[in-house]
Amino acid sequence: ETTLESMMEQWAPVNFELKPWKDTETYIVNSATVDEMQGLMDDHIIKSQTMKGSPFAKPFMEKIVEIEGWLLNTQEIMDMWMKVQSVWLYLEPIFGSEDIIKQMPTEAQLFKKVDGSWRTMMQSALEAGKAMAVTKTEGLLDKLKECNENLETVQKGLNDYLETKRLAFPRFFFLSNDNLLEILSETKDPTRVNPHMKKAFEGIQSLEFLPDQRIAAMMSSEKEKVQMTTQVDPAKAKGSVEKWLVEVEQVMLETIRHNVLQSHEDYTGRRFTDWLKSWPGQVVIAIFCLYWTIDVSSSLKNEGNAGVRRYSDKLDHMLVEIIDLVRSDIPPLVRCTLEALIVIFVHNKDTVAALAKDGIERDDDFDWLVQLRYYIEENPDKPEQQDLFVKITNSFLGYAYEYIGNSSRLVVTPLTDRCYRTCCGALHLLYGAAPEGPAGTGKTETVKDLSKALARFCVVFNCSDELDYLAMAKFFKGLAASGGWACFDEFNRIDAEVLSVIAQQILCIQNAIKERRTVFEFEGTKLPIIWTCNCFITMNP
Repeated sequence: ETTLESMMEQWAPVNFELKPWKDTETYIVNSATVDEMQGLMDDHIIKSQTMKGSPFAKPFMEKIVEIEGWLLNTQEIMDMWMKVQSVWLYLEPIFGSEDIIKQMPTEAQLFKKVDGSWRTMMQSALEAGKAMAVTKTEGLLDKLKECNENLETVQKGLNDYLETKRLAFPRFFFLSNDNLLEILSETKDPTRVNPHMKKAFEGIQSLEFLPDQRIAAMMSSEKEKVQMTTQVDPAKAKGSVEKWLVEVEQVMLETIRHNVLQSHEDYTGRRFTDWLKSWPGQVVIAIFCLYWTIDVSSSLKNEGNAGVRRYSDKLDHMLVEIIDLVRSDIPPLVRCTLEALIVIFVHNKDTVAALAKDGIERDDDFDWLVQLRYYIEENPDKPEQQDLFVKITNSFLGYAYEYIGNSSRLVVTPLTDRCYRTCCGALHLLYGAAPEGPAGTGKTETVKDLSKALARFCVVFNCSDELDYLAMAKFFKGLAASGGWACFDEFNRIDAEVLSVIAQQILCIQNAIKERRTVFEFEGTKLPIIWTCNCFITMNP
């Protein structure tokens, strides 16, 4: 009897503390209250169950059962309350945006209903004040359960809605739900997308908007500005961000292709040092490599080893010119271009010196064919269209025209060269590659640098043991539909059970590419597939 009374006495002073939540004019349960109640409940449930088993408990049985029932009920109420509260806190700001309400009317209606009953519950809890009074309210548990069911429906609706947006613009698969919602809740003002551009486009830090809200240029994080060949008008999409972003993606590829072909014509008519100041960094490197390939090939074809020696001397003179340019007073952007160019230039110069030293005579010699060589020729998939291609050994890969900004490049060592040959060989056979080696040896960087050499969109993803197959499926959907590369770091951390499913997912994508399909079925979704997509994995033994 004393124990029962002391239990009730312990509960009497417990307040049900609430705190106001931001500017919603309602309250949420204070976490300190939950901890205090949880502690008491655990303790008392054990006590009451022990008492039930005691032979002296007969006279008080009714009271013990009543208290135990109330405690278990309270426990359930609190668990449900916390569950509803966490989901409500997540959804409340989302449905505070008018744009989202417009696009999801049924879910917004349902959330409004839940929001109403949440506010009523909180108001009555505030008036009751004491924990015992609150938990004994009639029908509280049923109300909470109903709210929870409705919120689950709303969340499911929200996820389906985000999925449709992602299917419309596949690069959205690489953004978290929160980032994506932030973009979608600001559809009136297209400039609000700028902070998120870098997540969807490797090279674009922001877009330049004209006063009439049309997009005229793209800016990289190095502040390099590339004018678009055609202006994109977001107003035409009538608030659908994904529609005009698809257009931006198309125009980006067209712009870089246009720049590559234009600078190719411009190269021969000007001094090398003047030419490189007037084109984007990425284009300068691609076209320099193109002319380097042409010059070495023709030297070998026409004059054999003597021609290569002569070309090697010519490169030495060009390097002196570049060094003079670096030492002079040049704008920071040109300096960026030069930093990357010198790395590639020196490697190409060393290659030519090695060819001369080894007495290479013919342009079909293996030592020349294993180099990364650039050509402009007719596109086999689109006859009558000239495009830039990259060859190494017998691999033949397209230059993808992804804008990568004016970024730095890796110093190419003989090992990097070997990695490139293997990776490109795999890509040519439509497989991925798996560089392996100790930490910090540049596995990921090599993959990223190869993606720059081929102008591919490349996403680096750090794997952990928390990954499940659903998160990976979302990632693979983005990969297949956007045609990008993914580099999964520390791939061996993923659990074996998940790995078997991932293997199946990768196989599904590879088979679709081999069958040259444009649409395929993946995890129950019909997806478009772009054949340049691929995944690389790096492992730490």
